[in-house]
Amino acid sequence: MKTNILKFLFLIFSTSVFAQAGHIMQGVGAVNMSMGGASTAQPLDISGALQWNPAALSTFDDKIIKLDVGLFFSSPELYSTVPTPGGPFSGNTEDDRGISPMPAVAMVWGKEDSKHTFGVSAFGISGFGVTFPESMTNPINMPQSMGGFGHIESDYLLMQVGLSWAYELTDKISIGVQPNIDYSALELAPNPTANPSAAGYPSTDKASAIGFGAQVGVFYDSGAGLKLGASYKTAQKFSEFEFNNTYLDNSTSKNKFQMDYPAILSLGVGYSTNAIDFALDFRRVDYENTDGFSTTGWTQTASVAGFGWKNISILSAGLQYKGINKLPLRIGYTYSSNPIDESVTFFNIPATAIIQDAYQFGLSYVVNDTWKVDAVYHYGASNGATEGQLLSPMMISQSNPLGAIPGSSISYDMKTSMIQFGLSYTFNSASK
Repeated sequence: MKTNILKFLFLIFSTSVFAQAGHIMQGVGAVNMSMGGASTAQPLDISGALQWNPAALSTFDDKIIKLDVGLFFSSPELYSTVPTPGGPFSGNTEDDRGISPMPAVAMVWGKEDSKHTFGVSAFGISGFGVTFPESMTNPINMPQSMGGFGHIESDYLLMQVGLSWAYELTDKISIGVQPNIDYSALELAPNPTANPSAAGYPSTDKASAIGFGAQVGVFYDSGAGLKLGASYKTAQKFSEFEFNNTYLDNSTSKNKFQMDYPAILSLGVGYSTNAIDFALDFRRVDYENTDGFSTTGWTQTASVAGFGWKNISILSAGLQYKGINKLPLRIGYTYSSNPIDESVTFFNIPATAIIQDAYQFGLSYVVNDTWKVDAVYHYGASNGATEGQLLSPMMISQSNPLGAIPGSSISYDMKTSMIQFGLSYTFNSASK
């Protein structure tokens, strides 16, 4: 029953999610996205607070519900080169996935004369996906019978349901805790985590896994404009994906793959005046101790052991201008380092959604004390291709442990764009 409920929520609230920083969404909802994802010490809306610092919920003294829906478009492109007797053979393939929806929902129960604030959320917090069609002009997308991988497709989604509680220790300091239950799904074609056969690597059905974790935070509001915040999200530990594989010759097999969600440390500073709200967040993402990302390379049976990602740093900054009555304007920027180095570029073709620089512009319209409408436009770019060499288990040697093919290359880059709208409803507006 629990799994069926999670699947239902997953289908409604996380139809498709594509990450910006590693495989992590840089923000949740139109307001938080428009601030570059910065919210650890500047909770402008309930979605941003629930995502990045549960202690910051203490700033909300009302019962509020918020729904956001976005349309996301990405355009990854895959390039490869192989040596041939007649010279290098090169080509590129463009992704044809199209537009994907991005919903999120949150609710907070606050009361002005209470030290307790409660919240619940259902967010798509992670994902990646590509669709590179089979091609006779790009070596990597040539049919498996001709040495390529053929049609390459991936679809990974992670929904997190959080139950949050914030408590005011004093009128300036709050703490918060949020236990999480997670649902993820992964589909790969071909599936490099499975053992290849004479027919090549198989394709999979969509496998799912359940995970658990938590987040804790602290929030300080000086009352004079300055705000500070810190939070720690533990690694979200998942059950194994259990894949049912089908090879090109219609033979079948099963395999398992462990893929957790990394621990994230967030530090934030905010500053507010009558005219502006400024937010700056720094995050450190621990991929190097996360199952599915910490290991890499070929197994003894020529399957792929994992993605092999490095830890990354994320910097998020946002500015809100409140000088126009009922129409706050926001700009945001997000920088993320790249977790994929050149030695493991080949293993990460299904997960090319790496954006270094993201820019956002957003606004809200305050209809009245009850209703508010939000909107944001996002543009992101990888700012250069992730590059490496093609790898083959047949080329492994003591001096070439990953089997790099001399004279070959593989690279990918991408751009993203999104428009998102939010609607919030305050049941009992209270004076602050």
